[in-house]
Amino acid sequence: MTSTVLITGCSSGFGLATAKLFLARGWNVIATMRTPSSTLFDESEKLLVAALDVTDPNSIANTIAKGAARFGRLDALVNNAGVGLFGAAEATSDDAIRQVFETNTFGVMATARAIIPHMRNRGAGTIVNVTSSVGIAPMPLVAAYTASKYAIEGFSESLAYELGVFGVRVKIVQPGLAPTTSFARTSGGIAPGAIPAAYGEFAGRYMKSMQDYPTAYTTADDVATAVYAAATSDDDKLRYPAGADSAMLADLRQSLPEHAFMERMRIMTGARST
Repeated sequence: MTSTVLITGCSSGFGLATAKLFLARGWNVIATMRTPSSTLFDESEKLLVAALDVTDPNSIANTIAKGAARFGRLDALVNNAGVGLFGAAEATSDDAIRQVFETNTFGVMATARAIIPHMRNRGAGTIVNVTSSVGIAPMPLVAAYTASKYAIEGFSESLAYELGVFGVRVKIVQPGLAPTTSFARTSGGIAPGAIPAAYGEFAGRYMKSMQDYPTAYTTADDVATAVYAAATSDDDKLRYPAGADSAMLADLRQSLPEHAFMERMRIMTGARST
């Protein structure tokens, strides 16, 4: 029987590339987004494009039911939908923080919870949660975003133990910096007042350091490949860094003592005190 995957956030970037890769590998794909567009994909009997808002429990339940009715079993869930937030923590409003957590954290948890009974009853399935390389190495000026992704890192690892007894696997994919994707363009902007004057010099150094990045940036294809590997793996590997920069950060984190790692990060991001 052909395997089926449900992917959130497929309107562009990582999600779109991932959906297309699964289709190319012969999977049934439920490609979801808040506002469906049939122009993103070639027509295929293996494809269902559906509306799904991860902040709306009814939307989640309806789309899972629609996907199950169309294809039968659901073999994998890829929680890819996400939003970014850039700015100094002290200048980040409560509303902005809540909006980020609604999508990046609570939305992931809600979608996973909705599909778990289906997988648990079958005794099989894989949940892949797309977090970020900030789950490996937190960066400055994205504290709220980092917190939202760190929460899913912990949620996923706990869930891996909890669901493993039922034959359901949980995986984490950690994309690096991807400035060319629409996610970066639409979510990574600097809101008015997000960088107070006191942070101006540092923010300038930091942005310059990101332009002089020590490795290649992450691409959508890097993430799609990592997600596919995670979804089709039958081992207990939990975390999959995606992209040269994410792999570099993972290597640094594992090879250096904490004080040396943090000093390396201060140098790389321009975060040394003056």
